[in-house]
Amino acid sequence: MTLPRIAITTGEPAGIGPDLCVALEAMSNASLTLIGDETLLRQRAEQLATGNTKHPARSPAINHIPLAAPVTAGTLDKNNSAYVLETIRTAALGCQSGEFDAMVTAPVHKGIINDAGIPFSGHTEFIAELFDATPVMVLAADSLRVALATTHLPLSEVPAAIQHDSIVDTLKILHADLTCKFGINAPHILVCGLNPHAGESGHLGREEIDTIIPAIETATKLGMRITGPLPADTLFTPRHLENADAVLAMFHDQGLPVLKYAGFGNAVNITFGLPIIRTSVDHGTALDLAGSGKASGGSLQAAIQLAIELASSTSAHTSTHSSTKGA
Repeated sequence: MTLPRIAITTGEPAGIGPDLCVALEAMSNASLTLIGDETLLRQRAEQLATGNTKHPARSPAINHIPLAAPVTAGTLDKNNSAYVLETIRTAALGCQSGEFDAMVTAPVHKGIINDAGIPFSGHTEFIAELFDATPVMVLAADSLRVALATTHLPLSEVPAAIQHDSIVDTLKILHADLTCKFGINAPHILVCGLNPHAGESGHLGREEIDTIIPAIETATKLGMRITGPLPADTLFTPRHLENADAVLAMFHDQGLPVLKYAGFGNAVNITFGLPIIRTSVDHGTALDLAGSGKASGGSLQAAIQLAIELASSTSAHTSTHSSTKGA
């Protein structure tokens, strides 16, 4: 059986992405390819070897993408912003072409990319634009999965972005990928309210009454199992979560602090709604740790393992479907 082929982007070159990538060893259950500058990876491996971290004898293959400027660990350089985006583009298009079965992304620094004059709000939006897809950001830690109705928006812009059709579309994508990629039959999704106490019957905001409840009713009529809107301060408790397969939060900092508290360092970011499989780490570039040998690779390992599982599951599903269709 062919091993899943996983492309791993090395992230912001001044951050801990290269550190985590050079610490990876070749795996028996997948073929790993790092997407990044070969010289940078060699230099970072040598830098780490001078401390407590020993560079492994076995390492993944490297798909070389050249840097625009030399890198010092911990020091951002906007001249390398286009390079960062090219590593993401190469991995994504490689998945589209069939060269890779899934991609895993190390962290990037949104600020320095924007400082270079390149509008960029995150991996999720960038990859979705490549495929003209509607993305849904999902973070997972063990059995807890949290999806976002809006992603990287200023808080002042969130209420206007909560629309009936966008919530229904998000629920459709969430339901479909939980079913097809995770193999969950009839997934149960909990939906957060936007306002405190889910609006308190309209006294603390009308978004629940005017938008969220009608969207849930539409999704329910389409055959989905939806509960909500529930107050976010009580939704994330065992009583509600024990029978749920995913939670849809209305904005970034409503759902993700809970998830990261529950599994920081081992959580995985997954982009639903794409024609490819993409997972990522749950943390940032940690510039202060770059080159120190102190960065933890737990989240990257978890992201790689999930990408392997999803690639294997998708391959098996495709093979079974093709076999059945042929019969």
